[in-house]
Amino acid sequence: MKLVNKIVFSAIAAALLFGTLSCSKKSANSEKKVKIGIAKIVQHVALDSVEQGIVDYLKDNGIDAEYDLQNANGDVNTAAQIALKYKDENVDVAVGIATPVALALANSIKDIPVVFGTITDPLGAGLVTTLDHGEGNVTGMSDAIPTEQHIALFKEIAGIKTLGYIYTSSEANSVSSLELVKNACQKLGLNLVTQSITNSSEVKQAAETIVNRVDGIYLTTDNTVFSALSSLIQVFENMRSRTHGSILIISHQERILNIADEIIVIADGQVKQTGSKDELLPELLKTTVPVTCNRVLEGGRADA
Repeated sequence: MKLVNKIVFSAIAAALLFGTLSCSKKSANSEKKVKIGIAKIVQHVALDSVEQGIVDYLKDNGIDAEYDLQNANGDVNTAAQIALKYKDENVDVAVGIATPVALALANSIKDIPVVFGTITDPLGAGLVTTLDHGEGNVTGMSDAIPTEQHIALFKEIAGIKTLGYIYTSSEANSVSSLELVKNACQKLGLNLVTQSITNSSEVKQAAETIVNRVDGIYLTTDNTVFSALSSLIQVFENMRSRTHGSILIISHQERILNIADEIIVIADGQVKQTGSKDELLPELLKTTVPVTCNRVLEGGRADA
């Protein structure tokens, strides 16, 4: 089995959060400890890493903070309750990891900074009206991926003719990504088979439903899908044992690399490394990518 993995190491711009804190009326050096609320839509490795990255970055930069870490468990109503909790507690900064939580925070909180992360389409979600800078009390970073380039590469390497796509129908990120996938497939002359889900318990069945009808499955930054990544891996492993053939997977989730026999690392449209899992995985998991961000000022303005 050959697996091709496109690993995108994306991190929430802790520099944005730090800039917002630095520009707020409360000084980081004041006697009062800064209180930061960080809420995520579900618990899985990617979102957990974003949460921990914020905590680590601020600690490394001398910010003495108290954290209120919350998990909405995939429920938008819970996300709304968390937003009201942060508002009532008057946290200094509220961070929303993933679209449903970020929207809940932005809709409920108007007088303290709201920072969003891992949002594929902040414009479509209605968080901001421009990607040039933050607006009002809302700012953050998008984790949009080059969908058309990914699918073109998938077609070139694997020779696929029919692509499968699993997405969460209630998640704004996934619906926006679906349109990008549709447009890319149309442009590239590929057939598209889609399967929608409403919660993580449906991921395995969705994968089993389409896996024999497509040449490849493409997954974007769908938090509900990736919260059940172990179910997807199980489907892929079962398929491999049945067919004794090759399976090609392009993913930015390093966890899926554990089932790979061979890894091909692609960056900027070019093959950078090839090798076995044992050769490349330890190196890939410790790789860090520097991120250059704008510093966000009060009033939603930004400077470099």
